[in-house]
Amino acid sequence: MNHGAIRLIKEIHDEARLTARPVISFEFFPPKTPAGYESFFNATLPALLETKPDFCSVTYGAGGGTREATLDIVERIQRDFSLTTLMHLTCVNATKEELRSVIQDARSRGVRNLLALRGDPPGGSGDFVPAEGGFQFSRELVAFIRELDGFDIGTAGFPEGHIACKAGKQTDWGYLAEKVQAGASFVVTQLFFDNADYFEFRDYLTNKLGVEVPLIPGLMPIISRNQTKRFVSMCGAKLPGAFLERLEELGDNDDAVVEYGIEYCAQQCRELLAAGAPGIHFYTLNKAYSTLEVLKRLSLG
Repeated sequence: MNHGAIRLIKEIHDEARLTARPVISFEFFPPKTPAGYESFFNATLPALLETKPDFCSVTYGAGGGTREATLDIVERIQRDFSLTTLMHLTCVNATKEELRSVIQDARSRGVRNLLALRGDPPGGSGDFVPAEGGFQFSRELVAFIRELDGFDIGTAGFPEGHIACKAGKQTDWGYLAEKVQAGASFVVTQLFFDNADYFEFRDYLTNKLGVEVPLIPGLMPIISRNQTKRFVSMCGAKLPGAFLERLEELGDNDDAVVEYGIEYCAQQCRELLAAGAPGIHFYTLNKAYSTLEVLKRLSLG
């Protein structure tokens, strides 16, 4: 990685493709406490930086609730650690003018990469209701950022279809193609546990819809049975039968679940990369251990 220069994610992928090198990235969220901040910046982030990742991303929180924290963290990671950082941005509870102001603030802090998302309804349930004077769809946000110029824009993809899209996954994938046409130059997927879902998603987008941008698989090494079930119920991902069966067998033995999560995720990565995935985006939950272990097993860390 070229330390010291904040790069466009599109450029990182273009260069990596020339040498068939996987692009490795991590997702973080703004810590909720001062102790969490200290742990993140003094332990988690330095440990993960040992693997020389290409970039990281920082989430925006429900309802844009962590807006200022997100901006601060992105700025600090880029300034103090020289790591290209992708800032999440959602349509939730924001007018166009408020979004314009956030984007201008981000630009002034050296942000060059934005992940344009519709976002979840505040509280995580119920129907999404656009703010008065705001956007209803993430493709509108993509187009808006593109007009403001100077940013590389990513967006989210859903290998199993978006939980709110009642018309089915192929309809949802059609919306994703529209987001790419509106100006997104890469896609990061929702987490999934069955690679067949990613391959079907990728093949449909590339072969049927003509999408040519990187479709980056997002994976999460599981660390507890109940937490995993909670995540998938929120995002609509499914747990394959054998995977769920093994989780139930391990029960509340968290050490064994962590070990199983590492091996399962490493196997997912091997299969995805062997089949031409452009890289892996790890949902770290602000923890380093499992992701580091997965990368070691792939000889990438």
